[in-house]
Amino acid sequence: MGKRKKKTIEELTISDDFMFGAVMSNPKLCKPLLEMILGVRIKKIEYPELQKTIDKQYGSKGIRLDVYVEDDENTIYNIEIQATMFKYMAKRMRYYQGLIDLNIIDKGEEYSSLKKSFVIFICTYDPFGEGRYVYTFENRCLENPDMSFGDDTTKIILNTEGTVGDISEELRATLRYIAGDGPKTEYTKELDNEVVDVRKSEKWRREFMTLLMRDKENKKLGKYENMVEAIKNGTIRGLSVIDLSGILGVSEDLVHAVLDCMAAHPDWDNEDIADWLIQEYE
Repeated sequence: MGKRKKKTIEELTISDDFMFGAVMSNPKLCKPLLEMILGVRIKKIEYPELQKTIDKQYGSKGIRLDVYVEDDENTIYNIEIQATMFKYMAKRMRYYQGLIDLNIIDKGEEYSSLKKSFVIFICTYDPFGEGRYVYTFENRCLENPDMSFGDDTTKIILNTEGTVGDISEELRATLRYIAGDGPKTEYTKELDNEVVDVRKSEKWRREFMTLLMRDKENKKLGKYENMVEAIKNGTIRGLSVIDLSGILGVSEDLVHAVLDCMAAHPDWDNEDIADWLIQEYE
């Protein structure tokens, strides 16, 4: 199987996470989608700056949120497009929920300050194989399913390939548009126009290139971190520099550089050493 070619911004569709996030940064398009999914009316939405908090805390290796908004009733919504099948999707949703909660509550605050929240995944495949348009999950008592746990968290998964369930024609058309069908309603035509505008926008083109560079740097950093860990483990096992060079397929000079850096900076972790290697050898 050949290496998958990276898409250009002109090739992105609404089912790509970057494009989805860019389109949904327009509240006139994001609010109607939330209303369709939840079957409620929302007066207004705003975009809290959680992404800046994540970037500050985790640096360039932090997770990217597609859409994170809050409504006038202090309810948080995180919407993510999922075009790739993840084995541990439930735990991925749990991770997103944790990010939301940690951002809401400051140290020492009462737990009652946690807001009602929805984590919503729009999948371009059926994650559970039941053909449903919508799968909704909330915490309930096993012994008495009518009893809600009351933690105000809900997880909703939408399936663009669904055929089972009672949803509005507008939502069905929107899911089909995300799946790749042409725009059939006024709303999906607005989405389609926004996709075209994002492709042409200099602002979004710069943002897209920045993210591509960030992803490339993260992969490079990960490669060097793995090499540093292998060298550490190899030296513990008594392997020589020549052995490590042959096993890892790198030069002896590079192995020596890692060992020298470890000796000179015993407090550095693998990421610190990897970052230094990138600056010195790339």
